[in-house]
Amino acid sequence: MTKLTTHVLDTMKGLPAAGIRIEIYRQDSQGWTKIDTVVTNQDGRTDNALLQGSEYKAGKYQLIFYVGAYFAQSENPSFLDDIVIRFGLSEPTSHMHVPLLVSPYGFSSYRGS
Repeated sequence: MTKLTTHVLDTMKGLPAAGIRIEIYRQDSQGWTKIDTVVTNQDGRTDNALLQGSEYKAGKYQLIFYVGAYFAQSENPSFLDDIVIRFGLSEPTSHMHVPLLVSPYGFSSYRGS
């Protein structure tokens, strides 16, 4: 099934990051239009795909991961607040996975499958 998914791993704890709010936007002629807001579950994933079916189409997208609130729950101060990942979806017939590996001081992401 063609869909867009994500998951968040807390690399400092070595565990999935639960409770992170994520917003997804699509770029259109008006700018960035919000499509949905989701929250990661205990596995650091969302309960449903971010995009699928008729919503899963070619275009420019951005995910905003609100990690500042997540790290504020721990005793560690966080350098990071909101992480924005912008990417293009050019193959709407294949699964796209955008994972986020995050600590209070840095992050990385890549195109998964």
